[in-house]
Amino acid sequence: MRTRPSALQKRDGVSALLTSDEVAASLRTSRKAIYAMIERGQLPGIVRIGRRVLVRQDALVDWLRQKSTPSLER
Repeated sequence: MRTRPSALQKRDGVSALLTSDEVAASLRTSRKAIYAMIERGQLPGIVRIGRRVLVRQDALVDWLRQKSTPSLER
């Protein structure tokens, strides 16, 4: 039995492409908010294939790392 690769897995060294629903779930927001961010140019790694809008997972993860603040250590 062959399993289908998850949308979050890399295949052959190529970054996974996420749908707007997957990005919205990852960022805990709505699909409408994701489309608004894409329209404003606020999300990186946008790939348009016809009418489909996909987001490169590696670009999204890097962007989130840049947005994070370092934890305060005592």
